[in-house]
This record gives sequence, C-alpha cells and structure tokens, in this order.
Amino acid sequence: MKDSLPSHNLQQQERILVVDDTPDNLRLIKAMLSPQGYHLILVSSGAKALESIALHPPDLVLLDVMMPEMDGYEVTEKIRASPKLPFTPILLITAHDQASVAKGLDMGADDFIRKPVSMEDLTARVRSLLRLKHSVDERDAIARQREDFVSRLTHDLRTPLLAADRMLDIMQQGILGGLTNSMQDAITTMIRSNQNLLTMVNTLLEVYRHDAGAKNLYFEVVNIQQQIKEVVAELRPLVIGKPITLDYEIPESLPLILGDRLELHRVFTNLVGNAIKFTDTGSINITAQLTSGYINIAVQDTGVGISPEYQKQLFNRFRTGNHRAAGSGLGLHLCKRIIDAHQGKITLQSKLGEGSTFTVSLPLSAQP
Repeated sequence: MKDSLPSHNLQQQERILVVDDTPDNLRLIKAMLSPQGYHLILVSSGAKALESIALHPPDLVLLDVMMPEMDGYEVTEKIRASPKLPFTPILLITAHDQASVAKGLDMGADDFIRKPVSMEDLTARVRSLLRLKHSVDERDAIARQREDFVSRLTHDLRTPLLAADRMLDIMQQGILGGLTNSMQDAITTMIRSNQNLLTMVNTLLEVYRHDAGAKNLYFEVVNIQQQIKEVVAELRPLVIGKPITLDYEIPESLPLILGDRLELHRVFTNLVGNAIKFTDTGSINITAQLTSGYINIAVQDTGVGISPEYQKQLFNRFRTGNHRAAGSGLGLHLCKRIIDAHQGKITLQSKLGEGSTFTVSLPLSAQP
C-alpha cells in the first residue's frame, strides 16, 4: 500500500514508519497522521519494517505488538540490537494487558498506546517522541563535533611536540654547542615534561579513536609471558632508588592467544607503570594463570590503594583520583576499551592504604 505524500518538501518532514499486518489499521493511522504533515511509510510485517529501517532509518516507528511470524517485541529487540542504527523512538500499539506493555518497554520501546487508538492520544504521543528524537540527535551531533575537535587538536599538537622533542635531544647531545651543568639539568627537565605531554596527547588520540570506532586492531599470535617480560624490562629503571621490588611469575606453559600485540603492550605498560607510580614501599608482582577459558594476568601492588568512591568511576574518561601522582584519567579508560575490543575483562580489587590488584582476563578463543 502506498500513501499519497504531502506537497511540501520531504527534507523538512519527519518520517514515521507504521508497522501493522492489518490494512484497516494502516489506513486508520494514515488518516490520523497524514494531515499533520508527516511522511508515512506503511509496511505490513516485521521483516519489511527491518528492511525499511536498514535502508533509510525513520524518525519514529509505530509498531503493532501482535503480528504473525515476527511480533512487535522481536522487531523492537532487533532494532535495539543494531549498534549502527541511530536512535529511533518506538511506539508500541497494543490491545493487551500491562504485562505485555512491560515486556515491550523492557525490550527497548519508548512508549505504548492502547487500541482502539484515539487521534488526540496518538498525535500527542507522536509529538512527544519526535521531540525526544530531536533532543537525542542534537546531543549526538554536539558529541560528534566535540570528538572531531579533540581528534583534530591532538593531531595538530603532536607535530610541534615531536619537533620540540627532537630539538631538545639535539641540544642535550651538545650538537649546537657546549652546555653547563645547570643547562643540562634544565634541558633534562624540559625533555621529561615534553615527553609526558606527548604521551598524554597520544593517549587522548587513542581514546578518541576507540570511542569513535575508528581504531583498527591487528590480531596476531601473542605470547603473554614475552609481553610481560618486555614491559618489566622497559619499566624496571623506574624503581631504581625506590624501596620496592618489581617481579613477575608467568608460567611458560601458558597457551598463545590472538591479540593486538602493541595494544596489549600499552595495557600492561599502563597498569605496571601506575603500580610503580602509586607504590612508595613494598612490592609489585605480575602473575598469570588459566581459568575457564581465560588467561588472567594480575598486577598486584602494595601501594596507596583506591577508595570505594573512586573505584566506581575509575575506568571512565577523565576520572582521576586525589593522589598527588594522579594523571589525566585517560589511561585506565583506554585500557578498558582495548580489553573490551579483545572480548576480555579488566577488574580491580583494592583497599585504601593496602594496595591494589588489577586483573586482565583475555579469552583463549579471542578472534579478530
């Protein structure tokens, strides 16, 4: 069934997909909403609805609950299960009791209306859900603009930072002339500060690549024992002069897994580096074991620990602790995004003043 379209510009019309297997119900809703200036797409089954949404997502879906082959609950669930679809409000049309309404809302519907449908009730709910749609679209557009700005900014910042890093290295080597001891100390401090800033910019760029879905992982065979050995060797100089020990105990018998070697290296470097940063005395130990199809790598320290208040938000972006050594709040968020992309988990056990244990669980069956 094809509806006659209003004469004004379709670009300015809200598109409403109406799904019902009864032609009389489709005609009734068309008669109620067409005069309001909406562009209606009428389909008679859940399968056709999903095809239409995939080709051109509407602004709103009016969905009958009881339909053969695929009912409104299943259609709702499939719409909400598709991460690539923009937010689309769903209004269920039902003749059933409260339990069926609750089931539909649990599946992801936004509102419901009971049969027989009145024009006043229907148009009011349509206007309300379209306002919700516009609000969500505006919020998402602002978020995309912000992420695009930050991504461009971090790209632009990296160039002068890299140039400054290279120039400071040349100066430190004395290529531009001799340096006094005080000048050497000053340049060493500048190099350290510049590298810290460059690390922060690179981390921020990686975070936004992951959040925007623009980060491509390159899966290959990874030896966890070798990964940890490399990370410990790189970070061991950081414990020189501190009354702490840095050790690892990784069984050679651990099976190889599939993963992005560089990204996993980033995760373990961050976790071990944090343990060193927040541990003044005692020890840092990295262990690994097999459990239920996972390799669990634990980084345990005897540092300051993390309060229950901060534990709840620790993996969120820009959530930092109140310790003097707290950083930008990006590192742990990035770690979680990387482990999520590996279909794994990262968990924390900590007690304030007694240390922390971060555990990374990577599935043996991880696939690209």
